[in-house]
Amino acid sequence: MGTAKNQLSLYVFVSVLFAAGVVFGALLVGALSFEQQQELADDLGRYVLMMQDGIGPLPQESFWERFMFHGKWLLLLWLLGITVVGIPGVLALNFLKGALIGFSFGTLINEYAWKGVWFALLSIAPQNAIAVPAMIMTSAAAISFSLYVVKNRLLQQQGALMPQLISFSSTTMFMLLMFACAALFEAYVSPVIIKWGAPFVAAAAAII
Repeated sequence: MGTAKNQLSLYVFVSVLFAAGVVFGALLVGALSFEQQQELADDLGRYVLMMQDGIGPLPQESFWERFMFHGKWLLLLWLLGITVVGIPGVLALNFLKGALIGFSFGTLINEYAWKGVWFALLSIAPQNAIAVPAMIMTSAAAISFSLYVVKNRLLQQQGALMPQLISFSSTTMFMLLMFACAALFEAYVSPVIIKWGAPFVAAAAAII
């Protein structure tokens, strides 16, 4: 689906858009009112204490919940790709994903300063190190497929569509495996890491 150079350009473009979303999400925290920030801080404090005490959903339940969440996100990207006109939606989803991650990072940093950075790297970054590249690659494949359809089927009426659709769908299915790995990590490993790091953040909250 396109030359390697075109694919690389798509990866870079989608990655930059995602990074812009992260920055936007992080800055959005500072735009909240004092009351909203205080409410977020209270919710975050309760979450940290719950994780410190080992209170949370069962790993199996957490895995399926996160896997279904990632699966729906992936299915939406696939549907937007094959509808051709869904390119703006693909771009919007990547920006939104970045904004959500940026907001999470920003909330932790706003509440716990440098310890928030450390806790965010423990609790948010690891699973997203798997999920985000998978999303970016799926998004690039979706945009590439849509552009192929527009150029070779709608405008020039040439080129076989089925091989491109199979390639795009195969890429999507492979990314589903990556999302499964991210869900496994988030369900079985992240709670252990967060429980280990929660006392340090809780101590910081007590000082503040």
